[in-house]
Amino acid sequence: MKKPILGITMGDAAGIGPETVIQAMASPLIHDVCDPFVIGHPDSLEAAARAMGVPAPEVNIITEPEQALHRPGTIDLMTTGVADDAVIEYGRIQKDAALRAYSYLERSIELGVAGRIDAVSTTPINKAALAEAGVPYVGHTEIYQALTGSPYALTMFNVHRLRVFFVSRHVSLRRACDLANRERILDYLRNIHTEFTRLGFDHPSIGVAALNPHVGEGGMFGTEEIEHIRPAVEDARALGINAIGPESADAIFAFNLDGHHDCILSMYHDQGHIPLKTVGFVYDREKKDWKAVEGVNVTLGLPIVRASVDHGTDFYHAGKGNGNEKSLINAMRYATRMAIGRKKALVR
Repeated sequence: MKKPILGITMGDAAGIGPETVIQAMASPLIHDVCDPFVIGHPDSLEAAARAMGVPAPEVNIITEPEQALHRPGTIDLMTTGVADDAVIEYGRIQKDAALRAYSYLERSIELGVAGRIDAVSTTPINKAALAEAGVPYVGHTEIYQALTGSPYALTMFNVHRLRVFFVSRHVSLRRACDLANRERILDYLRNIHTEFTRLGFDHPSIGVAALNPHVGEGGMFGTEEIEHIRPAVEDARALGINAIGPESADAIFAFNLDGHHDCILSMYHDQGHIPLKTVGFVYDREKKDWKAVEGVNVTLGLPIVRASVDHGTDFYHAGKGNGNEKSLINAMRYATRMAIGRKKALVR
């Protein structure tokens, strides 16, 4: 089978994105499974190489994906012509850095929708910088949904065998409780079932986390499970969806480390992110630095495959040469598997 063509967006150049791109593109773990190229600016790669204390990578400038050499040791780089003369400083919110990063996403979407690439892997962008640049979207998920005209976009985080969705994300905890309602939960269960089936899962199992301690303890600790979550699960099962729950949130993630369910629907942002990052982020106390920052952020519901790193721009470490590429490698390999799985599902 022909290897998938993968576009990698460089992200906000004031952060660690360019460093992780150089590291990941040098890894045989990537070129063995896909034909990658980068969308970005050459000066950002040069600055990252200086920060890392390594020679600047050999770069092949391209204007079309078909011009890529896909040769280990060479980075095929597609430029966008946006803010070419900007001087980007590490660790600061900058309008030009955001404009560049946004242009990379626009180009990746253009190529993906046209079917000229099979998948996209994105490195971090900065939400505050996007706002300063006048970009009318909060982050990657919103950008990809809007620019592809998709009716919905589901965020899924994956670390090892944990695949987690979120009924709500960037809202207050008080607001998140209101959003954990029957209609919204059922909508998520329908969409998750559709997307996992599209990826090739046969009758995917969806574990549903409770909102309250001890699944509400029969209403003593809250009635959301009785009034909303369990009825939504029952509604989904009546539609043939293999939804299971609600299950106690203090146990469902640990039980799922062995893949008990194909995925989990958590009720709010931190409920899902805390177990994911506890498993995926490994701190080395002796070196006083992160040994691993693993995890993949996937957007489902789009006409294109998109997988991203599970960390931010990390302005504090940017330009110091100690970026960790493991999450980007995981994202690139995950996007590749998703692209292959989607193609197989289409020919069934």
